Amino acid sequence: MNSDDFSPDAGLIAPIWAGSPAEAATGDLAFLHALLDAEVALARAQAAEGLIPEGTVKDVTVAADALALEGTRTLALLARSGGNPVIPLVKALTQRAPDAHMGATSQDIMDTAFMLVAERVRDTIIADLDRVAVALARLAAAHRDTPMAGRTLTQHAVPTTFGLKAAGWRDLALDARDRLAAVVLPVQLGGAAGTMAAFEVFIPRVDERRLLAGFARELGLAEPRLPWHTLRTPVVDLGSALAFTAGALGKMAADVLVLSRTEIAEVAEGAGGGSSALPHKSNPVGATLIAAAARTTPSLLAILYGSLAAEDERPSGAWHAEWSPLRDLLRHAGGAAAHAATLAEGLRVDSDRMRANLDLTRGMLVAERLSTALTPKLGRHEARALTERASRRVTAEGITLRQAILREIAPGDLNITDLDELCDPATYLGSAPALTDHALTRRPAGDHDA
Repeated sequence: MNSDDFSPDAGLIAPIWAGSPAEAATGDLAFLHALLDAEVALARAQAAEGLIPEGTVKDVTVAADALALEGTRTLALLARSGGNPVIPLVKALTQRAPDAHMGATSQDIMDTAFMLVAERVRDTIIADLDRVAVALARLAAAHRDTPMAGRTLTQHAVPTTFGLKAAGWRDLALDARDRLAAVVLPVQLGGAAGTMAAFEVFIPRVDERRLLAGFARELGLAEPRLPWHTLRTPVVDLGSALAFTAGALGKMAADVLVLSRTEIAEVAEGAGGGSSALPHKSNPVGATLIAAAARTTPSLLAILYGSLAAEDERPSGAWHAEWSPLRDLLRHAGGAAAHAATLAEGLRVDSDRMRANLDLTRGMLVAERLSTALTPKLGRHEARALTERASRRVTAEGITLRQAILREIAPGDLNITDLDELCDPATYLGSAPALTDHALTRRPAGDHDA
C-alpha cells in the first residue's frame, strides 16, 4: 500500500493534545500559513527598505493566499528531495511572484515559521495556565485549614493541609507560565551563510539591522542579535520552557492520581472517564494524560539539546532533527495545559475522607509532636523512648496513641486536656495555613494590577 493511500494524521493515538488549541495551531496547515506569513512579512520589510518594488508585496500576498488553498500534501512529498518544505514552497511562490524570497535562505523562513507557530501556541498555553492558577487559588483559599495526611515515601507523615498542597500546584503552574512568557522568540534572517550578503547585491550598503527590525516587527517576533542558523539558543530555551510546563503540571497530575485511588478517595476529577470493561469506574483521565505528557517531554527536549552541537554555518541533520520534537513539545505542553485547566476547575475535594484517612494511624502522625511536648517533663531520651513504646502499643493492641500514652505515663504527669489536643492530628498543621496565605500573594510575572 502506498503512503498516499493513508488518511492524514487525525490524532487518533494522541489524546494528550487531540482537540486542544495546540493541535490546530501546530497542524501542517498552520505551519504552511506560518511559512507563507514569513514570506509576505519579508516582502513587506524589503519593500519598506527599497529592496523590492511596492507592487511585489501585493504579488507575494496574492500568491501566498493561492498557495494556502492548495493544501500541504504535495509540498510534504516534494520536501523530500530538498530536505525541507521551503524549497518547493519558494519554487511555487516565485512562479507567481518572481521577486519573492529575495536574499533569504530556506532556513530563514523555516526557523521564522517555527517561532511564529510557537508564539501562537504560547498564547493559548499561557491562557490555560492562567485558568489553572485561578482555579487552584480558589481551592487553596477554600481549603486553607483542611487537614490531610502528609505523605513521604508513600507513608503517612505529619499532617498538612489541602490548601497548602493546592497552593504548591499553583506555584508550579505560575513558574511554568512565567518561564514560557519570558522565552524570546526571534525571527531568522541571515541568507545563505548567515552574513546577509545577498541583500547588498540588490542595494549596496543596505541597512541590514533596519531590514531585520522591520521583518521582526511585521511578524510580532523579536529581533535577534545575530543570525542563529547554528546558534540554537531560541529553540532550546523554548523547548526547555515547554518541557518544564508539562513536568510542572505533571506534579499536580501525579498527586491527583494518588489521591483519587479507591482506597484513598480524597479527590476526584469533575468528569472522570469510563472503562471499556468495568462500568462502575470513573477514571482520572485528565490527570493520566497530563502525567503522560510529563513523561514524554524530557526525551523530546534531549533531542533539541543534542542539536546544539551543529557544525558549520548550516548543519546536516541537527537542524532537521529539531522539527518533529519541537512540534511535539508544543503539542504536549499545550495539551497538558488544556487538560490541567479542566482538571483544576472541576476537581472535587472530600474533606471528610481526608479527616478519616488522617485518623487511620490512630494518632501516630503526631508522635513527633508528642515526644517534643513531653521532653520538658521527662527529658529528651525518656520522652522519645516513651513515645516509641506507646507507638508499639498502638500497633500491637489496636488502640489510639492517646490511650497508649495513658497506659505508659503515670497519672498526673500530663494534663488530660493537653493530651487530647496533642493527639489530634488536625491541630498539628504547623505553618501550613500561613504558608498558603503567603503563596496566594504571588501574581504572574508582569501582572501589576491592583
